Amino acid sequence: MGTAVQLSNRRSQVRPGKQRRARRRARTRLEILRAASRVFRARGYAASGMREIALAADLSPGNLYHYFRSKTEILFFCQDGALDRLIAALAAARNSREAIRVRLRGLALSHVLCLIDEVEGSAAHFEVDALPRGMRVAIVKKRDAYERGVRSLVAAGMRRGELRRGDATVVTRAYLGALNWTAHWFRPEGSQSPEHVAQLVADYAVGGLTGASGRAKGKRA
Repeated sequence: MGTAVQLSNRRSQVRPGKQRRARRRARTRLEILRAASRVFRARGYAASGMREIALAADLSPGNLYHYFRSKTEILFFCQDGALDRLIAALAAARNSREAIRVRLRGLALSHVLCLIDEVEGSAAHFEVDALPRGMRVAIVKKRDAYERGVRSLVAAGMRRGELRRGDATVVTRAYLGALNWTAHWFRPEGSQSPEHVAQLVADYAVGGLTGASGRAKGKRA
């Protein structure tokens, strides 16, 4: 009985240490993803290397390899994390009881902010072809599931008369294309905040679905 208690105490003493190390590792990986996102945005994915990412993350190249084996793996985690955020935002929109146009605006806002203001954002989100086949298949599967979910919302809005009628597939891709393109032209050093730009783009994207003009006004980012 005494031995069992001692072993239990030892495990309870070890566990907090492991948890702290796991939290530190997770924080470091997050900082690496932030640094990689900045490097990918500034240099482009093809011109970026592990050395540049390590420098931006304030790590030695050797230390960086303890967290990620390659820039391809970093790119995969950037894209996978971004898609997880988008799918969570889609789930919230589908579960909402608000008007569909309101839900689509909220989704558009989350989508743009994910691309230009979150850790996994920037044009790295679009470098799908740079991934090896196994990783690419996983990302494309998630991306297609997200598009199908958005299309079902658009189709429901058309049936209810909230959105202009049309080909739901074409309209959905036009809507998502407008949101995605923001990552290509947005510059963090511009005069507009990510939040304000996201609101403008969301208004105009939903305006295209409903035929209404965007209600937000602002200077060019």
